[in-house]
Amino acid sequence: MAGDSAAEASEARADHPLNSGPAAPVSVVACPDGPLLVRGDFTLLGADGEELPRTRRTVALCRCGASVLKPYCDGSHKLIGFRSEP
Repeated sequence: MAGDSAAEASEARADHPLNSGPAAPVSVVACPDGPLLVRGDFTLLGADGEELPRTRRTVALCRCGASVLKPYCDGSHKLIGFRSEP
C-alpha cells in the first residue's frame, strides 16, 4: 500500500545519522558566483528517483554545469569564471 511505503521511507530517514536530533528546517542559499547551499533535513533525489548519498546537513549543489561530481559542487565554478549575475 502507498501508506506503508511512505511510513517505511519515513522510518528509514529517521534512522539516518543525519536525522539525529531535532529536525532542521530546510534553506537554500544561492552563493554569489557559486553553488546553491542546501541546509537542513531533506532528501536529495537523482533523475532516476533514487536517493543520492550525503554525509552532511549542508550540501553544495553545482549550478555552473562544470562539476565532475554533479549534482554536487566541486569548485569548478572558480576555474571557469562562472558568474551568477550578467
